[in-house]
Amino acid sequence: LVNETTTLRRHAEANFAGKYRTWAKKNLFESMLPGDVKARKEKAEHDQQIITSHLTERKIAERVVLYSDSLFKQAAIEWLVATDQPIQAFEHPKFKEMIDVAARATNGVKIPGRKATRAEIMRMFKNHLTKLKEKLN
Repeated sequence: LVNETTTLRRHAEANFAGKYRTWAKKNLFESMLPGDVKARKEKAEHDQQIITSHLTERKIAERVVLYSDSLFKQAAIEWLVATDQPIQAFEHPKFKEMIDVAARATNGVKIPGRKATRAEIMRMFKNHLTKLKEKLN
């Protein structure tokens, strides 16, 4: 006698598949033969791929909020507090320059991530050193 169901199922599939499937169909039983189980899994995966291919993600249109001085003031103060910036940050010429540049954007502003920001700082620093070196020579 063999007590492992996988071995028994492989044996039944190899020797009695027709009789087993007839019995399973007659008794409304789902076949547990390895080949039938595999076929059901493959069919389920195929069906899922068909369903997934018909699904498309709809992007929800972002609601554009019109500019107002009070809305900008609120957003700026929230940024100041959330990032623990000094109040003088608003008076810094580079902050004002950044806001002026962003104000000319027509399709929103893309803020770079950490890696891109770091790489850009490194590139700017190297350029600065190169220019300084040229001036000193």
